[in-house]
Parts: sequence; structure tokens; C-alpha cells
Amino acid sequence: MVSQLFSLSVTMLVAALAPLAASLVPGRAIPEVVFLVFAGALLGPYGADVIRTSGGALSLVSELGMAFLFLMAGYEIKPSELVGTMGRHASICWGISLAAAIALVSLTGFSRFTGMAGIAFAIMLTTTAYGTLAPIMRARDLTNTSVGRAVTAYGATGEVLPVIAVAIMLSTRSLLVTVVVLVVFMLVCVRIAHLSTSTARIGARFRDFVRSSAGASTQTPLRLVVLLLVFLLFLAEVAGFDSVLGAFAAGFVLRVFFPDGSDELETRLEAIGNGFLIPAFFVISGAGIDLSAALADSGLLFLFIGLLIAVRGVSVAISLRVNPETRTMEPQERFVTTAYCVMALPLVVAITQIVVDAGAMTSQDASVLVTAGAITVLVVPVLTSLVRVTAPAHPVHALSSIVSGEESANEALERQRRAMQTSRRRFEAARARRRRELERTLSSAEFIARHGGDEPSDDSPSNDGA
Repeated sequence: MVSQLFSLSVTMLVAALAPLAASLVPGRAIPEVVFLVFAGALLGPYGADVIRTSGGALSLVSELGMAFLFLMAGYEIKPSELVGTMGRHASICWGISLAAAIALVSLTGFSRFTGMAGIAFAIMLTTTAYGTLAPIMRARDLTNTSVGRAVTAYGATGEVLPVIAVAIMLSTRSLLVTVVVLVVFMLVCVRIAHLSTSTARIGARFRDFVRSSAGASTQTPLRLVVLLLVFLLFLAEVAGFDSVLGAFAAGFVLRVFFPDGSDELETRLEAIGNGFLIPAFFVISGAGIDLSAALADSGLLFLFIGLLIAVRGVSVAISLRVNPETRTMEPQERFVTTAYCVMALPLVVAITQIVVDAGAMTSQDASVLVTAGAITVLVVPVLTSLVRVTAPAHPVHALSSIVSGEESANEALERQRRAMQTSRRRFEAARARRRRELERTLSSAEFIARHGGDEPSDDSPSNDGA
């Protein structure tokens, strides 16, 4: 017990220092989850060995952290976001991604992963870390922008549908039995969700009681949410599914109870989730990564990232171009949306754990894939910053004008330099205004989402963009 408490203390120390480390990066370009995962890897059994995950206590904390992460991810998704034109295009896009992933794994003679591991590898190539993205977009007020709406639709399907695919395709039972059990599980969840509507008067009184006791020491709403979560985790385990499905289902049920959201409840969920369980999950998961093995197998590391871009990234980019609701987006906005949709860490962690526990994948291979997932979360903000800097210069158009002889190379380079300087002044001006108004910085992705990369700005000396 002493060893477990010491490991948990180190875990929470990392969780406490991660926001400080993230704030030291200009523009907070690197999400906290990257620091949590890699710090766990450096301090885990394959590193300094001060975080030991062999005991049951840390495993339970990690399991509850993953459950809270997907509970909040499921709660963030409104059913209306999965239907309509945007939702249909996002679902079709995911289906194409899965078909392409399975084809790549099976037809290219990729013998590294076969059977259950091969299916899991294919599913991982279709995932999006929407549970990680949702709070980031909410904190940056991107939810109601064109980028935010697109990321919500494509990101939600990129997390919901892989969870269902895992439940069906990674099951050891026959397909028919698995589908029947899954339908029964979903019907139970639907019945729980509609308890308040089927007993309207009792439901109204109950909701009034819950709201009236929200600020009391009893914390009734939070206790009920934890009850719902743990019960559906238990039900998923009994049904033979992974706990991720139960946690997601709990989030959906909670959204039905609070269709318009609940600030008080969300504050309490974020306090216990983001304050303790979720960062602990990422640190403890990181402690299971063998960085030396991941770096030694750079071929698989970059292959996974490349396939993720080719499968998920390309399909999302094409869908955004075809979808009538997104085809009018600026190229920079479509790039940011696509880049966000290839961030794939949480489900990669969950799926690799399932396959490793089943004995179908080695822990070394799992370390490589989780490291690759973490790298996607690390690289995407850097890429959005690069696009924000270079897009206003229109490098493709400049190259075309040089080749056609419309202008010399020096003239094109000078024009690009001036365009990039103007863009930087506008970005710095917007960042200064955001810092004055909201006391927080402005990211490149937020700048592109809000202004399409073309933020109007006064270039006079009184502007703070210098």
C-alpha cells in the first residue's frame, strides 16, 4: 500500500505540474495530455520506475479515469449532432475510413498484426480524440464556429462508431450473439434514459430535488452520475463488452436527462474528472509505455501515423470538400478540421489495452502505437501554426507564377515575405486583444477558425500587434 500511495502521489504531482508546463509553451500550443503521457512514460517501470502500476489500486484509478473521460465525451455529444446532413456525411466518412483501413491491413500483406490485432489496428486508424478535443474547443469558444461544428460532427462519429465497432468486431462471441447482446444493452440504456419522460410528474419532482440539493454537502447529482456510470460499467462487463462502451452510454444517458446541459453538474464533473481521475488515467497509461521500444521501432511508429493521415485524414478532407455544409469553408479551416480529426490518443490507449489483455498484441507494440497517438496530439498544434503562418502567402500560387514566368523568384519571395509579415501582425493584434478581453492567449487554430486566417486589423501604431 505504501508503494501504491507513493506512486499515486507522484502521479498527482505530474498532474499538478502539467498545466504549468503547458503554459510555458508559447500560445499553449501543446495540450496538457502530451505532458501527462510522456511524463508517465519517463517515470514508469520502463523509465525511472517511481510510478509502479503493478498493484490493483492504480489500475482502478486508471480505469475510473478512462470511464470519466468517455462519460464526459458521451455527454458532450448531442444526438442532433449525429443526424442531419453533417452527421450523415461524417458517418459515411467513418465507414469509408474503416473499409479503407481493413483493406490496407488485409490486402497489403501487413503480417505484423493479424486476427484480432489486425482488426484493432484497423479500427485505431479511424478514431478521433473527441473527448480530448471537446473541452479544448469549449475553452477556446470554437463550438459555434464552422470549424467547431465540423469537428463536433466528424469527431463525435470518430469516437462513437469506433467504440461500437470495438464491441462488435473484437468480441470473442459469434457476430449474431454479439449484436443481440449489444442491442439488449442499448435498450436498457434507452430505458434508463427515458425514465424521467415516462414518469413525467415523478421525474419533474425528482429533478427539482436534484437541483435543490446541487449545492448541498450531499452532492446528490454527482452521486447519481457516479451511480449511473458504475452501473453501466458493471452492465457492460457482464455483457462482455469493454468498459469504454458503458462509460460512453452513461454520457449519452446523462445528456438525455440534461438536454440543455447543467452548469452546476458540469462544474462538479469537471472537478472530479479533470481534477483527479482523467489526468491520473493519462499518467498511469503513459507509465505503461516503453519509450525505448517505441523509438527502436520507428518504422511501426511512423507507419501508424502515416496510415492514420492516409485513412482518417484523407477521408475527412474529401468529405469536407463534398459536404454542402462544409465545402464553403476556407482551405485553412478545412485543414484545421482535418488535423483535429487525426488526433487519436484516448481510444488508441483503450483499444491497445483490450488487445494486450487478450494476448493478441505485445506490450511493446502497444507502446509504439500509444506513443504514435500521443505524437499526433503533439504535432497537430504545430501544423496549425505552420498553416496559419504560410497560408496567407499562397505558396502554391507563387510557385505557379514563377513557373509560368509571370514573376521572378525574387519578386515572388518578396511578395510572400510581405504577406507573411502582414499576417503575423494581424495574428499578434488579435492575440493581444484576446489577452486584454479574456485574459488568455489565442491559438493558431482558434485564429483560423474565427477569421479564416484573414483577421482584419488596424495596422496603426496604436494597435498592440507589434
